[in-house]
Amino acid sequence: MNTPVIATYGHGTENDFVIIFDPLEEVSLTSDQVASMCNRAHGIGADGVIRITRPGGKWFMDYRNADGSIAEMCGNGIRVMARYLVAHGHQGEGLFPIQTRDGAKFLRVPAEGDISVNMGQVSDEGDVVTVVANDQQYSARHISIGNPHAVAFLDDLDTVGSLADAPVVMPASVYPEGVNIEFVEIESPDTLIMRVHERGSGETRSCGTGTCAVALAATIHTRGQLPARWIIKPPGGTLIVDIDGHSNATLTGPAELIKDYDVTSYLAI
Repeated sequence: MNTPVIATYGHGTENDFVIIFDPLEEVSLTSDQVASMCNRAHGIGADGVIRITRPGGKWFMDYRNADGSIAEMCGNGIRVMARYLVAHGHQGEGLFPIQTRDGAKFLRVPAEGDISVNMGQVSDEGDVVTVVANDQQYSARHISIGNPHAVAFLDDLDTVGSLADAPVVMPASVYPEGVNIEFVEIESPDTLIMRVHERGSGETRSCGTGTCAVALAATIHTRGQLPARWIIKPPGGTLIVDIDGHSNATLTGPAELIKDYDVTSYLAI
């Protein structure tokens, strides 16, 4: 590649990403390239890579997990992408859509401050599954928001232990393409604390789609009816999820751009 490719590192509640601006689709990412960039020991270090393209004149988020696998949607990542577009003058502030593999998402992006994104419908799939982590078993609810989640509630989040290894979910047939797993403690009637193990990335400091899944599961678990608003605290910060009476979720939280990197050498792998 003759022209250097400069990427931007950013995060939303410490769920971090490498952003590659590629509106002309000149960059072709492989799983190895993504994994190399995301490697925290030898690369830049991130939970995923966002390649910004513009097919047909519409912004598209090509999102890859840290292991290079493709994901349908990323709630923290799409806010960071929106911040990038506005901060670099590619898009005016205000309300605008970004296309994803889970359809178009509309974001409200001020020049500064928190960004809101309409995440679409969150659905309870009706399955109750078993999650096994560190020899402990938890009952979990199957929630979908374009990507699959298993949400388990427990009295004390500290008892989960290490999530360095992926928990086992049974029956595996419920999630043929893998699953994001959330462990949740109810701190107060409107506040939840959570940890998450994301498929393809491991334990992350936050998960946007995961907070939406947790919000619906907590509403079913404690209130039984919508609408609902939850303050949700993953390790990396605080997010707010509003779910209307039709199960449509809006996620609100910060998005920050930190530093630029020359990623040309990673793309040569």
